[in-house]
Formats: sequence, structure tokens, C-alpha cells
Amino acid sequence: MTLIDTTTRRADTDAPLITPLVERWSPRAYDRTAELTDADVRTLLEAARWAPSAMNLQPWRFIVARRGSAAFAAIHDALMGFNQAWADSAAALIVNVAETVDEAGAPRPWAKYDLGQAVAHMTVQAQHDGLHTHQMGGFDGARLAEAFGLRDGLEIVSITAIGKVGDASALPEPLREREIAPRRRKPLDEIVIAAA
Repeated sequence: MTLIDTTTRRADTDAPLITPLVERWSPRAYDRTAELTDADVRTLLEAARWAPSAMNLQPWRFIVARRGSAAFAAIHDALMGFNQAWADSAAALIVNVAETVDEAGAPRPWAKYDLGQAVAHMTVQAQHDGLHTHQMGGFDGARLAEAFGLRDGLEIVSITAIGKVGDASALPEPLREREIAPRRRKPLDEIVIAAA
């Protein structure tokens, strides 16, 4: 068994950050025996609920599916590529949905940005609670929308895997290599256009 030493995954930051941000990373190896309780799920969703949003519209919706449920299987079956190879070991999969058009047909141009903030809040809360998350973009959105009966104006933006870190040796190559590879980020001077 090759459990990942999470202390080696800490971010090497150029400025001091709070612990959940320093320790946050996106594993693919999850513990297949770990489960999320109702209280765990409620706490994660509560963190998302308190994210800021334009005009306080809160245009985010979530489909929460724990491993072993029919909803989890439906989400997993809609994943593409390598995501299917590892995501089945997560304790839960959460489909992140933006309400880009309200029920009256009015556009909500900031919905995806607001959803991103809600998911970020959920991610930091998960890290604080000893859980890890991994965001995925490789999925069949039309298939998921049909499976969960989503109305027009609700757009699936991403899927989050959540759970406890597991055995990296259970991953297929090349995912195993990516799991333990050094973490890298662009330097600040590459991402800041202007700072006065």
C-alpha cells in the first residue's frame, strides 16, 4: 500500500497563506472505504451556501451523490477519459450547476463565476475538515442533464470528487506518476497583469 504522505503535498508559497490553502491539492487516489456522513455533506453545502454572489442571487445548484447510490453511478458513467479510472473510489461526487438563466428567462451573466466561488468555499471547508477534493471538467453534460431532469438555464460546469486520500499504487499509469509528481504553479509575475 502506498498511502500518499500529504505533508509532502503542501504548497511552497511565496507569501503566508492559511493552512487549508497550503495543504489543498487534488488527489486521484481516494480511500474506497471512507464515507461522508450526512453532517459532512451538510457542512460542505453550508460552506458553499455562504459564498458571495452578484446581487445575492446564489445561482448555484448541486447534485450530491455518495458512492454506492444510483445517482453516483449515473454521474460516474457520464465521466470521460481518465476521470472514470479513478473517480469511483471517491466518497461522493458533486455535480456543480450554474443557473445561467432564471425561470423567467432573464440571463444571469455572473452565474458561473458565482458558482466557482461557492465550489471554492466548499473545497476549502473540505480541506479544513480533513477531506480532499478534485475538480473535473471531463464529462457528458447532456447525459447528466437528462439523467437528473435539469431544466433549460441550468448548466453543469464541473464535477467535484470528495473523500479521504487513498492508495496511490491503485491508480493506473500514468495517473500514478501524476499523483506523486511535484506540485507547480506559475510565478506571480506571470499571472499579475498590473499591480499599482
